[in-house]
Amino acid sequence: MTTDTINTAADTSNAAGFISSRRWLLWSGIAALCAWVLVPIYLVALGALGGRQGVYVWPKTGLPTGISLEPFLLFLKTEGVVQSFLNSLGAAGITVALSILLGAPAGYALARYDFRGKDSYRLLVLLTRAFPLAILALPLTVSFIRLGLYDTILGVGLIHTVLALPFAALVTQGIFLGVPRELEEAAWVFGCTRIQAFFKVVAPLALPGIVATAVFAFVISWNEVFAASVLTVRNRTLTAYLLTVLSESPMHYRFAGGLMLILPSVVFIFAVRRYLFAIWGISSK
Repeated sequence: MTTDTINTAADTSNAAGFISSRRWLLWSGIAALCAWVLVPIYLVALGALGGRQGVYVWPKTGLPTGISLEPFLLFLKTEGVVQSFLNSLGAAGITVALSILLGAPAGYALARYDFRGKDSYRLLVLLTRAFPLAILALPLTVSFIRLGLYDTILGVGLIHTVLALPFAALVTQGIFLGVPRELEEAAWVFGCTRIQAFFKVVAPLALPGIVATAVFAFVISWNEVFAASVLTVRNRTLTAYLLTVLSESPMHYRFAGGLMLILPSVVFIFAVRRYLFAIWGISSK
């Protein structure tokens, strides 16, 4: 065996070892990330479905025993829980709809048109998040009372839209920048109007990113608690209701409330997962 052959074999072995190490690091990172996300959800589920014993038992077992839906169902029967859950869904639905209906056209305009003050407008969009809601709580409350929006789901949804809209506009701008203008121009050549070209060519290509924006808006609305606590009294969202009611409740009730906050976001993201995977070119059935 010659020296060149030995060196070639050594290089091949080193390359294979390097690829194997990278693959091991990749899967290790994926496993660590999954554990980071799933273990807290698992522990919350144990506390919610295991009652008092499930909360305080230690050490936690990998295969839980004594798990029952009865503690969680008992929590759902608590007065106001179901209604606050529906209120949260309503506010999140309004937020998602308005964020897409208003944010996507704004992002498209920023991506496709040049106009005076474009950069300043983009900066002003971001500056809307520079003022914390705590500063605006009193004027918002007075304004909502005058407009008849106080203690309504529509009012909460509008505030949540204000929180989500700047990011929706800027994120969709990046999405539309990724769609080649030549595709629109080709559609115009074949007789499409600007609106037809948008809905037939641009929108399908930008759909995964728009769905990701919708997920972001949903999560913002679902998790927000300050505005919902200040602007509602009887029509509380789930986060505001749990903040006011469960502070003195048993620990397993608190875990049940946490599980109820987690599940809708997980279900929503799972329902639109194929659009999210499409952003990275991953197909999902």
